[in-house]
Amino acid sequence: MTPLELTRCTGATLARAEAFLPHIDAAMAEFGIDTPARQAAFLSQVGHESGGLRWLTELWGPTPAQERYEGRKDLGNTEAGDGYKYRGRGLLQTTGRYNYMQTGEALGLDLLAAPELLAQHEAAARSAAWYWQTHNLNAPADIGDYVVITKKINGGLNGYAERLALYELAQQVLG
Repeated sequence: MTPLELTRCTGATLARAEAFLPHIDAAMAEFGIDTPARQAAFLSQVGHESGGLRWLTELWGPTPAQERYEGRKDLGNTEAGDGYKYRGRGLLQTTGRYNYMQTGEALGLDLLAAPELLAQHEAAARSAAWYWQTHNLNAPADIGDYVVITKKINGGLNGYAERLALYELAQQVLG
């Protein structure tokens, strides 16, 4: 893949695509995102969730939804300040103490002690690809079930029109 192709698949600027390309290529290879169908689905989701590879740390208001991160046991946020400390990071916005712990163990990083590591290019790409693999997203990508993929990543269909537009473009770019 070239930086220009990555730009078209994610909505990123050329400079961002150039910076991320080696990390995204390596992460896709490491976690079996290895066909054009899988890559188109993965890259379009990553592009949407990160605002074109721009946002590696969740923009914090805090909004009412973000305030509800605090104390959410389903996210493992059990200590005061966990909501902010373990806010969304990485290309797919890993959120919550529990998810940081799981991701860190899988990637060999101490994300509980240093959550900001998830906002670095390599960890951001690897965490997204690891999430993709552990949530079995290659299967729906193989059959083109983009709704299932979006729901597993987003919990719903927020931003679906933009995601779908990126996906359709990525399919054209990747063949």
